[in-house]
Amino acid sequence: MFEPNLLKNKTIIVTGGGTGLGKSMAHRFGELGANLVIASRKMDILEKAADEIRKTGTQVLPIQCDVRDYDQVSKMVEKTVAEFGAIDVLVNNAAGNFISPTERLTAGGFKVIVDIVLHGTFNCTLAVGKEMIKNKGGTVLNIITTYAWTGSGYVVPSAAAKAGVLAMTRSLAVEWAKYSIRTNAIAPGPFPTKGAWRRLVPPGFGLENRMKKRIPLGRFGEHEELANLATFLISDGSSYINGEVVTIDGGEWLKGAGQFNELDRLPKLAWKTMAALRKKSSKKR
Repeated sequence: MFEPNLLKNKTIIVTGGGTGLGKSMAHRFGELGANLVIASRKMDILEKAADEIRKTGTQVLPIQCDVRDYDQVSKMVEKTVAEFGAIDVLVNNAAGNFISPTERLTAGGFKVIVDIVLHGTFNCTLAVGKEMIKNKGGTVLNIITTYAWTGSGYVVPSAAAKAGVLAMTRSLAVEWAKYSIRTNAIAPGPFPTKGAWRRLVPPGFGLENRMKKRIPLGRFGEHEELANLATFLISDGSSYINGEVVTIDGGEWLKGAGQFNELDRLPKLAWKTMAALRKKSSKKR
């Protein structure tokens, strides 16, 4: 589908690049010749991912960074520029989410998601954007979600934060175009990942089958499909696409907006069980 050297000499930062969709995108970019920086909070996970990606012959720089902390983000940018000279692409993929009735949320639970998704995306965009302005160009790609514009019950912190990222995407597409910086977004539907699936689709409640039935194509997304879309949007072949959000969800949101709205049917006991499982899982990480 793509020329082997499509992204050659491009330096790309992928936040949340050590696992899940971030790692899959980084791997695809590396296959196509990019220099990579993958960032997240856990260095051991980053090192493992970097070793896997390097097998494609890619230069990979893993950097431990909490996107909620602007000082850490600034240092990430400095290390990237010192290693590769410039930054061509930023993929804001780092995120957090869990399902919960809103009345069961704590202020801290709401804050941690908004801090990662919205504040973290802004921190990275601002720090990298300043470098792109100096270098007279670049591309920012934000990973949002289909419920960013519809909302969805039971994921209020994520919905609010992702809606903010969507607004930022469109705002900067206008404001920073004069610097030859393009800003776009991808809105994925369900793409199974080990971490997110554990928090959002716990086993034993039939949620996975319900989610699949909502998708007209009758299946979940494959990581390579999202990685290919991301590749196109950051490549020079899409140089006139700016301020756009591309949905990749098999038609799910058209069939019924709000991925988690059907959770109204779950009994209160199920919520208590899932909360206990989530806390147990968090202690293991």
